Amino acid sequence: MARRVPLTFALAALVAALSLCTGFRGVADANRPRAADRALSRAINSLVRSPGGPPGVAVVVQRGRRLTFHGVGVADLATRAPVRAADHMRLASVSKAFSAAAALSLVAEGRLHLNDTVGQWLPGVTPLWGAVTLRELLQHTSGIPDFSKSQEFQEALGKSLLEAPLPTALVGYVEGQDLEFPPGTEYRYSNSDNILVALIVQAAAQAPYEHELERIVYRPLGLRATSLPRSQHMPVPAIRGYVEGAAGLEDVTELFAAGWTWSSGGIVSTPLDANRFIRAYVRGAFTNRPTRRAQLRFVSGSSEPEGPGRNAAGLGIFRYRTRCGTVYGHTGNTLGFTQFAASSADGTRSAVVQVNAQITPTSAPAAFVQLQAVEGSAVCAALAG
Repeated sequence: MARRVPLTFALAALVAALSLCTGFRGVADANRPRAADRALSRAINSLVRSPGGPPGVAVVVQRGRRLTFHGVGVADLATRAPVRAADHMRLASVSKAFSAAAALSLVAEGRLHLNDTVGQWLPGVTPLWGAVTLRELLQHTSGIPDFSKSQEFQEALGKSLLEAPLPTALVGYVEGQDLEFPPGTEYRYSNSDNILVALIVQAAAQAPYEHELERIVYRPLGLRATSLPRSQHMPVPAIRGYVEGAAGLEDVTELFAAGWTWSSGGIVSTPLDANRFIRAYVRGAFTNRPTRRAQLRFVSGSSEPEGPGRNAAGLGIFRYRTRCGTVYGHTGNTLGFTQFAASSADGTRSAVVQVNAQITPTSAPAAFVQLQAVEGSAVCAALAG
């Protein structure tokens, strides 16, 4: 069942006033959000009940100041605790939007420029990547190989799940490898890009990346339940993450340390905090006008996993053109979790979908179709009325 968190009591009066002014059209407009909410509830319940579906789903939909939370299924199979809006989850690659927020904020401050290069800020990194720009890193057009796909990384992770290397060592797993294509000529999603973005933020700010996240993102937005841990431990309360094992669903929430993905996927947050962040991020809270214009120049490219509708890639942000309208945001997946967070361009309408299973087109094709249906329905609910 959906649990509603009312943030204003003015909506009912406003709808009534509009109905008086516009006659039957006002009634139709008032009914549209309710119909969209019901369609979303049906889609969520269908996903949880389906083979390969997650144990639980958390969805936040916000229209203006009115926020609705849908929590279906369970957060913990052992305790049967329900999914709640303030429970912690791993944000996976939605973390990349946070590193982009920090970098673009420094660009707006004049401490970085989009055409600054890896060689300029990180001279110790392989010379083969030296000419790659911050712009290309943020748009995944760098050509730098993805460290998470290298055999060396996967072997190291398997040997030391709970002790992650320093962030500089992550890109070290592919350091010395040639670029996969000339920078700026193709789009190819790479986790290496956002590790390098965060390292550049550190170099420009002369402060730890985690400190800059606190200064630029967490504190201004009041994100008290959001953090970038190094260890495997999750804050309490937490939504547990699961994968299908030989004996059924297995809890993998704390299987490996978050430092193994760091700025490319390590952030922990809640449905409510993720919603607050994405609204601010998309409306341009961390940029000035020139930087925002640059951020919203899109090329053909999908987030991972692919978001609802037609995807296109900006600088640390994706555009999703759906049947109900266009939103902007990011997706993510990691062991035990899959994420989607998006907002209208002005930040007034948002949708966050979080599930405690890793659902991708390759790992669970049928469930992924249903997950995308939930994401699309959440966008429709956010844009309704």
